[in-house]
Amino acid sequence: MYKEYGEGIKVFLSYSRKDAALQDELAAHLTALKLRGVIQDWTDAQVEAGTEWDKAIASYLDSADIILLLLSPDFLASEYSLDEAQRALKRNESGQARVIPVILRPVDFLATPFAKLQFSPSDGKPITLWTHRDEAFLSVARDIRKAARELLAQAATNDA
Repeated sequence: MYKEYGEGIKVFLSYSRKDAALQDELAAHLTALKLRGVIQDWTDAQVEAGTEWDKAIASYLDSADIILLLLSPDFLASEYSLDEAQRALKRNESGQARVIPVILRPVDFLATPFAKLQFSPSDGKPITLWTHRDEAFLSVARDIRKAARELLAQAATNDA
């Protein structure tokens, strides 16, 4: 495995369990970024047996550099997901993390507190409405790569 960037930027994926298949598709499209060491992604599926679920999620959410909010009606209907989103927004506002809302399925995101953020795909079209979903996921992966490289460049400047 060739890692151009070392361990990479920590990416947290916040999603509704009902969107797990779409989250898996996105994760597959992020593989090249993981293999090159640009990012390391994390979801609740990586919580190990015997670990306190809430604490593990909170710990990774609080240490992530990029937080992806995978938006859908089910995400907005989940109190747990909205709590994660609020926590993510606080970290974004304080400059501790970058939040990228990803529109998975049609949803009224303009009525949300994260409507002020740049969405991905950047045209605002939900991934499930694209004729070729792979193109949509590729667009999202490119947005994540761009954000990760910006954060890596900032870190290198701060370390110099």
